[in-house]
Amino acid sequence: MLVEYRMSRNPVTVPPETPIGEAEALMREKKVHRLPVVDKKGQLVGIVSESDLLNARPSSVTTLSIWEVTYMLSQITVGQVMTRKVITVDTDCPIEEAARLMRQHAIGGTPVLRDGKLAGIITESDIFDVFLELLMAKEAGVRLTALAPYFKGSLAQISAAVTQKGGLIHSLNAFESDEPGTWGCLMKVADISKQDLIDVVTPLVVRVLDAQDVQS
Repeated sequence: MLVEYRMSRNPVTVPPETPIGEAEALMREKKVHRLPVVDKKGQLVGIVSESDLLNARPSSVTTLSIWEVTYMLSQITVGQVMTRKVITVDTDCPIEEAARLMRQHAIGGTPVLRDGKLAGIITESDIFDVFLELLMAKEAGVRLTALAPYFKGSLAQISAAVTQKGGLIHSLNAFESDEPGTWGCLMKVADISKQDLIDVVTPLVVRVLDAQDVQS
């Protein structure tokens, strides 16, 4: 899955000369937590987040009056507080690579470029949605987690056995295991009882870790 298919298109943007008070109001209105900053040519020149704007505000213990604070905020622009070295991805970036970059740099979202121009933005909420889709979180069934032996065809054997028993596999995912020679297996299966699924899977895995009936 590529970033292009999960990004928010036509993101809300601001020019660098925007007062931070206006940027804050725009974030509240549009219910977003960050704004790409573009110049008059439409080129991305930075990104400003809620935390950037918060840090630019006077301390809560300031002796300034409300009028003085309002005036000061009208004089500080987005261009003065924005992040200039922006972490970006292209539209053809795999979604997991975007997630890795966001995790590595501890950011909640990143602009998406196409041919060097802003095409969208991908956020942690978009990544969460993909995660839920991969696990088919909205589907009813039995969710089973197991440690499977690490060899070619291991998961294929498991899926074939479950299908032969009449189970409908909604999702089948592998994850890293702490035990050598194994990998984690997480599946969501419909049209089969929890006990039948456990009975089918047990001979093919090292250990069943968890099995639960899940409602939609």
